[in-house]
Amino acid sequence: MGATPDEPFFGGPQRGVQRGTAGQAPNKQMKLFFKSAKISEICGSKRLFDLAMAFGVLVLLCVPMLIIAVLVKVTSKGPALYWSDRVGIHNTIFRMPKFRTMQVDTPDVATHLMRNPDVYLTSIGSFLRKFSLDELPQLYSILKGDLSFVGPRPALYNQDDLVALRIGKGVHRLIPGITGWAQVNGRDELPIPVKVEFDAYYLENRSFSFDLKILWMTFIKVVKREGVTH
Repeated sequence: MGATPDEPFFGGPQRGVQRGTAGQAPNKQMKLFFKSAKISEICGSKRLFDLAMAFGVLVLLCVPMLIIAVLVKVTSKGPALYWSDRVGIHNTIFRMPKFRTMQVDTPDVATHLMRNPDVYLTSIGSFLRKFSLDELPQLYSILKGDLSFVGPRPALYNQDDLVALRIGKGVHRLIPGITGWAQVNGRDELPIPVKVEFDAYYLENRSFSFDLKILWMTFIKVVKREGVTH
């Protein structure tokens, strides 16, 4: 018996659809494999770069950092370092150090939520913040693996609005950084939803060359003292 005009010899139309679907599965798996391999390669290279650069910066700035620590200690009551609980990769909590720029009785909330944060600044706090010198102890967090040089800035443990928005965009899968795409596009001047959009853009477009661009833009911003409101 011959095949009808709309039925081929080797199976009907439904088998043809199944063969096409099966053929697409390996292609999808291969794309996911190469995407995962690319991400792993980026993460591996990024970690090596972070370690090498952190060691280099520590060697160059160990004496200035010691001087800053002494100045913080003698100009205000309290320790030279302030340790805060921050949200890291996959929403894990880690302790992050900064040179203390505020009085010891400052409320433990994000600066943008304070009515007048300037009243809590120490005598040298504003200077340290303008030139981002208070961030230098975070080199320790980079060596430890909690931070990277480039990534979304780590949220405070109680910034639930920021954490929730980042989870929605998948940004929580990234290691946070000392600087990031949001920082070079506004920093303190940006509302939280806009910051998260910049973080999401970095997530989708991250690369070694993009990190170098962000680091260079950060250097220019720090020199010009742009984007710092407190």
